[in-house]
Order: sequence, then structure tokens, then C-alpha cells
Amino acid sequence: MSALQLDNGKKKSASSSSLTSIIVRLVLLFAIDTFAIWFTLNLLANEAYFFAAAIAVVTIIANVTILHRDLYPLRWMLIGLTMMILFSIYPNLFTVYVAFTNFGDGHLLAKDQAITQITKERYLPEGGSAYQWTAFEGADGEYALWLLDATGVGYLAVPGEPLLQAAPGEAGVGELDSEGIPKTIEGYKRLNAITLAAGAGDAVMEILFGAGDQAVQIRGPQEAAELQPLYRYDEAQDVIINQETGVVYTPVQGTFIAPDGDELRPGFQATVGFENFSRFFTSSALQGPLLRIIIWNFAFAFLSVFMTFSLGLTIALIYNDPDFPGKKIIQSFLLIPYTIPSLITILIWRGLLNTQVGIINRTLESWIGFAPPWTEDQWWAKAAILLVNLWLGYPYFMLICSGALQAIPAEIYQAAEVDGASVWQRFRKITLPLLLVAVGPLLVASFTFNFNNFNLIYLFINGGPPIAGAATRAGHTDILISYVYNLAFAGGRGFDYGLASAVTIVIFFIVGAITLLQFRYTQMWEEVSENV
Repeated sequence: MSALQLDNGKKKSASSSSLTSIIVRLVLLFAIDTFAIWFTLNLLANEAYFFAAAIAVVTIIANVTILHRDLYPLRWMLIGLTMMILFSIYPNLFTVYVAFTNFGDGHLLAKDQAITQITKERYLPEGGSAYQWTAFEGADGEYALWLLDATGVGYLAVPGEPLLQAAPGEAGVGELDSEGIPKTIEGYKRLNAITLAAGAGDAVMEILFGAGDQAVQIRGPQEAAELQPLYRYDEAQDVIINQETGVVYTPVQGTFIAPDGDELRPGFQATVGFENFSRFFTSSALQGPLLRIIIWNFAFAFLSVFMTFSLGLTIALIYNDPDFPGKKIIQSFLLIPYTIPSLITILIWRGLLNTQVGIINRTLESWIGFAPPWTEDQWWAKAAILLVNLWLGYPYFMLICSGALQAIPAEIYQAAEVDGASVWQRFRKITLPLLLVAVGPLLVASFTFNFNNFNLIYLFINGGPPIAGAATRAGHTDILISYVYNLAFAGGRGFDYGLASAVTIVIFFIVGAITLLQFRYTQMWEEVSENV
């Protein structure tokens, strides 16, 4: 075989491989786009516009990345980028949006959905007729009512058709029983009370039987009536009118409100500007516990970092001596708290410090005659929180400091010792500055983590003990993030996602400012170390 034939064969093989790659790529892209379009349309139908926009952006990025030759390297990162956009960037942007809205209990629906719900309410106008009713179910799942008016005249009512006064033998109506109710209706079976109670009753209650002014709806276990819509929405004026009283309800920040202050429920989502931020900083109900919570939040984060770092560094210094007997075995035992999931550890400590049956309190009671009220007294509760966090955090800093100490040259210590430096001077002038070069950023990260350490606060004591007289649900060991959780999910007065999102943004700026300051501080240490 000639060289030319071999070369042509290789080109054909490469061309075939390239064609196969293109086909696979297009088929994959078609599947992605089909699913994305279907999912986006469903989101739009449910008025989840922001999530739909996020899906659309991700889909466009996927198409551009797969089709554009210059972006070939990004294809291997596409799944990661997609997850980052959907599970990191989008939630953060949506949180910012929610912070400027009234999103929460009573304001979960879009405006048109809220209007639909409000206008479903009906009333019996003056002169409207009321009937006794009996339900029948057709083979196709449709329902019909047999109605008896005050004079005993019977009517057959089906959805969308006028009421039909029918005697036995007419319109498929069978023989009447002693109460004037047909024993049979052609095409239908009579429903008894048990069937209605099992679930069919809820469906029947929502149906409007009849048509026009004679439309009838069930309003009680035995009564159906010619109900009319109580509220009518006037699109031109953007108001809702009570057709019984004539009161006009005007939309104000997501709620239709009457001149006398009466509100219609449900409300709808609306933009309220900086209202949530204003409530957070000026509301007397929030200001009561807020200052205490902020002070404790900073104290908790600082003390947690200081205590865990101090204990971890102390242990690392003790076992930094290579001739220390049994060093590896002891260090292995000291790492045990780091190997157990924090969730389990927190719950174990919660049991150990239980004021009634906890082993620690029972032991202290038998030894010294005093058992600390870990969950009843605010100071003992805070001490317990710090104790548990110390147990959880010291192994981390022990490991980090142990590694960092190994990196400090022994010649520096030898020179300092020759110059007559004491142990404390060597630690203060050499060990700590050089150690902070490596550990400083980790201290910043640890402070940030503990500033938002929701798991410990919530699982151990749920923020308690409660602050007496607080208008909102707040405890002495609550930090800002757990307080936000109480406002959004556990306040007992409904969910307030807008306010919680606003507080979350405030927390972000607080932590961001602290982190920037701390990084500048650690850079100063780095400059000092460069001159050592």
C-alpha cells in the first residue's frame, strides 16, 4: 500500500471521527435544549420568572460553549459552571431581589393569582334562593345536585346548564323517596355522607352548579344557595369592589386595603423598596433584642476563634518536641472530635449537659453539690455554647499549627537562644509572627464561619434561653443568622422572607467588612515576617 493511500485512509478516519463527534454533540445539545425549553415553559406557567430566567441563561451558556470552537476547554467545566450558577449565583441574586419585596406569608402569590383567590369568595344576595342538596356522581366523574327549595319542589342542577325542574320520569329522574330525593338518576349514582366525608365532598364544594343568576354553590352540609361573587376586580381602576357593601379596596404594597383599614387576603408579591431594611433598623419590636444579639454574635465568633486557636496552638507546641513519649498515639486521640460529624457531637454534648439527667450535671452535683443551669441561665448557656465549640474546633487548629511549626527553621530559635531570648520572647517574637503568616487567613475564615455558625446554636439550645419581653422570638444565645431563621421560619407569626433576606444582606456586609479588615491585619503580619 502506497504512502498516499495510507494518508488518505487516515484523513477519512479523522473525518469520520469528527463527524461522529459533531453528531453526538448536536444530539446532546438537542436533548438539553428540549428539556430546558419544557422546564422553562412550566416555570413561566407557574410565574417563577426569575428561576425561568436562570434556566434560560444556563441553557444559552451551554449552547454557546458546546457550539463555539474557541470555548472547547470550557466544555469540561460546563456541569460545574451550571451548578455554580443555579445553586450559588442564582440563590444569592434571588435573595437580593426578595429583600426588596414583601415576599412572605400572605404575600406568596402573584397579583393575578391573588385576585383570582379573592374573587372566588361568594355571598347570598338579598332575595337569593337557598336549597337542600343531595350529590350524585356520574360515570365520567362529573357531579350533579338534586335541589329541594322551601316548598319541596325539586331541581336537577349540573355545571354550566340552567336548573331543571324535573318530576319522576323526566330527564332520567327516577322514583322519589320519602324525602323527595330521587332514588336514581340516569347516568349518576347517589353519594352518601360517608363517600362525601372521604374526599368527594371537597370537590363538590368547589363546583358552581347551574348557570347565570341561578348558579348554585354549596355553602354548608345541608344548604346550597344562589351565591354571587362577593368581590369584583375593576381592571381599569385597579381596585376590588365589595358587591355587597360597595366598599372599594385599593392595592397598597401588595395588599388590597379599604379606606377603614380592612385588608383582603391573600395579598400578592410587590416591591417595597428599602422597607425591610428600614424595619430592621428602626422597628421597636426588632430593636429590643437586636443589640444584644449583635454584641453576642461578635463575642461568640471572637471567643470561639481565640479559644480554639489558643488550645490548638498549645497542644501543638507541647507535642512539637520530637522526643515526647507516645506523641503519635496521644495526638491520634486528640483528633477524635474532628473525625466525628459535628451534628452528632453537638447532640451528644446536648445530652451530657442536660440539666436534669446529663452525666456532667449529675457528677458535679455529687462532687460539689452544684449543677450549672446550662439551659436556663443566659451566662451558663453561653459558656456551654463556647465549651462545645471549643471541643469541635481545637483539633483543626492543632493540625494546622503542628504543620506550620514544622516549617519554622530551627536555626532561628538557636540564634535567639544564643542571644539570650527567653522561652516567652522566642514565642512572642518568632513563633507567633511566623505562625500567623500561614494561620492568619485561616483565622479569618474561622471567624467568618463562627459568625454564621447556625448549626451549633440551633441544635444545641435553639437560641435559648428566651429573652424576656422580646416582641419577636429571640434568645440569649441567638446569633444574627439564627435570629433571621426565627424571623423567616419559626417566629410563630408566619414566614417573612423579605425581612429575613434583608437581614441576610446586612450580615453579608458586616462579615465582608470584618473579613477585609482582618485580611489587611494579616498582611501586616506578613510584612513583619519578611523582615525577620
